[in-house]
Amino acid sequence: MSIALPSLADIERAAKIVYRAFSATPQYPWATLSARLGATCWLKHENHTPVGAFKIRGGLTYFDHLARRRALPSEVISATRGNHGQSVAWAARAHGVACTIVVPHGNSVEKNAAMRGLGATLIEHGDEFQVAREHAIALATERGAHMVPSFHGDLLSGVATAWWEFFRAAPDLDVVYVPIGLGSGACSAIAARNALGHRARIVGVVSAGATTYADSLAARRVVEAPVSTVLADGMACRVAEADALPPLADGLDHLVKVSDEEVAEAMRALFADTHNVAEGAGAAGFAAAWQERDRLRGQVVGAVLSGGNVDSEAFARVLSRLA
Repeated sequence: MSIALPSLADIERAAKIVYRAFSATPQYPWATLSARLGATCWLKHENHTPVGAFKIRGGLTYFDHLARRRALPSEVISATRGNHGQSVAWAARAHGVACTIVVPHGNSVEKNAAMRGLGATLIEHGDEFQVAREHAIALATERGAHMVPSFHGDLLSGVATAWWEFFRAAPDLDVVYVPIGLGSGACSAIAARNALGHRARIVGVVSAGATTYADSLAARRVVEAPVSTVLADGMACRVAEADALPPLADGLDHLVKVSDEEVAEAMRALFADTHNVAEGAGAAGFAAAWQERDRLRGQVVGAVLSGGNVDSEAFARVLSRLA
């Protein structure tokens, strides 16, 4: 089974929805990052959205589709490690819909606070995302609420607007590095690249401590993998989305696995060179580019700072090299 990727018309319609809430985020070819990498390095700043991450784009389009179908529910439920939950909470509040979000125990304190600040009721359940997700699905069934998935075509059209912006702003990109959590970012990058006829190679990035997508793409079926990453919580998924595998298999050039140590080093580099805060998953793209720097000499490289929502204490540990 495969999901239909959004077309150029779909993405352009989604952009109109997204831009009601905020303007296009910037992307810059940072001189200091470029000197460090030995290649022209563009960085897309999805940390500059109103929730500090790219996920809000999908929430806006998902709820707009519900509204246009006159299918807005009285309550939505979803599961998250934080950024998807903020997206759902933001959009639910805008449409006057009650919102409950399930997170695992030990989730980011500051992401939890942000979701509550957006009006969501938070439930802590389980010790990892997949357990929280399964509880959210059961809770939605029990309550008759609408379960907002983490991967869906109506989410992809919104998320693809970020890559549509990036590819249009940087037509000379040779390669881009895209973190993979549940796959919406990478599938949307493929959709936007294909829709625009851009030539960039797309490299997927997974945590070495959460390899379900690497294992599943190699096996051509969903393969569960244990999660051990602490720093890259936005990539801490145990079970890949089956619908995401075909477009990823067709559209990715290759995959790179990054360790928590490499992610921490990328977070430090991004802060030193751009003075932007990257959460673990938000730094994973640059971490992968840095790992492959010897093969990138002289190329035009793109990475996305997909989110900046890292707890203050955790970021302090990273900067002090205690992570």
